[in-house]
Amino acid sequence: MSHYLTLARDGVAEIEVKRSRFLCTVERVGTEQAARAVVERLRKQHGDARHHCSAFVLGPDAAVERSSDDGEPAGTAGAPMLEVLRGHAGEGVSDVVAVVTRWFGGTLLGAGGLVRAYGDAVRAGLEVAGTRRRELVRELRLELGHGDVGRVESELRTRGVAVLDTTYGAQVGLLLGVSPGDVAQLHAWIAELTGGTLVAEPVGERWVDR
Repeated sequence: MSHYLTLARDGVAEIEVKRSRFLCTVERVGTEQAARAVVERLRKQHGDARHHCSAFVLGPDAAVERSSDDGEPAGTAGAPMLEVLRGHAGEGVSDVVAVVTRWFGGTLLGAGGLVRAYGDAVRAGLEVAGTRRRELVRELRLELGHGDVGRVESELRTRGVAVLDTTYGAQVGLLLGVSPGDVAQLHAWIAELTGGTLVAEPVGERWVDR
């Protein structure tokens, strides 16, 4: 797993089905605790609503998935909401919580109607929020002299290498970021730019927004 999709921004969208209002809130979250806090916040904010159904997906590999029907017939709300998160944009989104707040309009929608309404509400919320790609980046540190740093840094940036941080001391330290598949190419470029005298040392990895 070297990349996944998450939200570009938080979003809110509302649809109406037979006078029932379905207000979808989608937010980016990093933990299960944060996801549940969003649900509780909206439950308090919209205390006059009958249901606050929810679904969330967490982690680069979508390892954590939870959903709640919150009083709707089993399988008619949380499950279809989760299915939309799993399948949005062809590969699903993660680090996302979706909450659909429903105000009952007086007409029963039936199981099929509820499944469609909750799914459509989440799709509308995701459409407003948009998506952003997150990529796994390998971090390597390159130490070089003050006289060389400008040229080397400029060349590396031109070739698509991310310079994540710069530290100054007796030498200049560049914290470089590349995708896991480009590490060998980075070493080759550094060898080319420094005449084979310098090597970047691996220091870790992180997920970054693109």
